[in-house]
Amino acid sequence: MPNRTTLWMLATALLLGSNWTATAQTYPSRPITMVVPFAAGGPTDTVARIVAEHMRISLGQSIIIENVVGASGTVGTGRVARAAPDGHTVVVGFWGTHVLNGALFTLQYDVLKDFAPVALIATNPQLIVARTGLPPANLKELVTWLKANPGKASQGTAGVGSPAHVGGIFFQNMTGTQFQFVPYSRGAAPAMQDLIAGQIDLMFDQASNSLPHVRNGTIKAYAVTASARLPSAPEIPTVDEAGLPDLHISVWSGMWAPKGTPKPIMMKLNAAVANALADPNLKRRLADLGQEIPGRELQTLEGSAAFQKAEIDKWWPIIKAANIKGE
Repeated sequence: MPNRTTLWMLATALLLGSNWTATAQTYPSRPITMVVPFAAGGPTDTVARIVAEHMRISLGQSIIIENVVGASGTVGTGRVARAAPDGHTVVVGFWGTHVLNGALFTLQYDVLKDFAPVALIATNPQLIVARTGLPPANLKELVTWLKANPGKASQGTAGVGSPAHVGGIFFQNMTGTQFQFVPYSRGAAPAMQDLIAGQIDLMFDQASNSLPHVRNGTIKAYAVTASARLPSAPEIPTVDEAGLPDLHISVWSGMWAPKGTPKPIMMKLNAAVANALADPNLKRRLADLGQEIPGRELQTLEGSAAFQKAEIDKWWPIIKAANIKGE
């Protein structure tokens, strides 16, 4: 016969289970705040707004996009880490906010332990692009040219520790090349302007930012840092095809809730994201931006959590070995 302790534990579990069920049934009970830790109009903000439009329908509540900028995304991300775990505050971040920043900064939160991953939303590989007058015609020639001219070439970045900077470090490590990094405190847009003008030589840039300029012929693309070609730019070879297998870099985006958010609410949020990503019109809009939708296994709660952990295991040692510190 069960003792009193066992009966108390069973009763508590049943009570918690019924509370969780009731919470999920009534959720969301008010508008959801979706924090974007960057300014309106940027890649992360654009993805968040496209997905939020569809999620409003699934969840039956309005979703308020709140742009909380500052300190490489740490201000807005930190706010969500401290928010109530009730599913009414989430953050849409990216590779930088939920992987790189954990190795670059001394944070007041843990990028892994203080969040519950809702879903991986989109992947956006980088393009290795150059000024039109740079001599190499393809990626193999670029590596040969860089080795023959150590330290002479320049790569524009959005600052120390930015995805472009980390991508360039990864490239140098894999190819044994050396070139200068030129940080642009105002972001990738002025760096791109200088690349077009021939003031710098290279960029490792998000496909969504670079593709319009490649199509206009104002810069040239050597490769996409993925294992498959972009459907929106099938003429650009992958790094594997161009001679640098496994030089894979993805500036992916995802959604997180504060840790401790009940599982039924997490599942409801996840289902709303999955429904959005399954919509053909949404797929087309993201594809036009150079964004790709991950496989369903990476959209799940477990899959997105495992993916984030794998990215941390890959990139933190690279950042720390290069002694990169965020500014």
